[in-house]
Amino acid sequence: MTARQAAPQRTDASGRVRVEHLVTAGTFSLDGGTWEVENNVWIVGDDEQCVVIDPAHDAAAVTAAVGARDTRAVLLTHGHDDHIRAALEVAEALRAPVHLHPADTVLWEQVHPGTHVDLEIVDGDCITVAGTRLVVLHTPGHSPGSVCFSAPELGEHGVVFSGDTLFRGGPGATGRSYSDFPTIIDSIRDRLLSLPEGTEVLTGHGDPTTVGAEAPHLQEWIDRGH
Repeated sequence: MTARQAAPQRTDASGRVRVEHLVTAGTFSLDGGTWEVENNVWIVGDDEQCVVIDPAHDAAAVTAAVGARDTRAVLLTHGHDDHIRAALEVAEALRAPVHLHPADTVLWEQVHPGTHVDLEIVDGDCITVAGTRLVVLHTPGHSPGSVCFSAPELGEHGVVFSGDTLFRGGPGATGRSYSDFPTIIDSIRDRLLSLPEGTEVLTGHGDPTTVGAEAPHLQEWIDRGH
């Protein structure tokens, strides 16, 4: 496995709370197929405390990036194995509770049979770290329990951690079990494209984008059907 620290960082108005970006590599498996992938891991906080969003693949790299900070939560955007396989190891090392939407329990149990997440998160929940709010947006479609975390106080115009719901160039994949294309389109239209157009979209894989850059292409995605 490989991991690399990526830049830039996004901060709040004080410059104290920041977003750190780690890229890790491994595999994603579902429906009998396995693919090599690189995942974005996001760490939000200050010098004292943080949360980790989607600690994929490389637990040692994630815990090293966190260091001695108090980790308030391990936040999972959804239950696909590339996003959650290392979650228990990271959570144990950092002594942090794992949060996942209950609709993705079936996916969690495929990877971690006989275990449970510490806390279930649902639409509208708010996680606070270092005085900054992350609001849970339930955005099903890529998986039943997919969520995004909206952080309006971060960056120049706000940030949303979109997991695999929205990427630069379109929706996350919906051609596998537990996914649905019309549902992800509804989630993107109603929950993500309604955010301010300057909102930066920090994705589960690949490069960031903005709400304003993606919104004009919604009908194109609907027409192509994926």
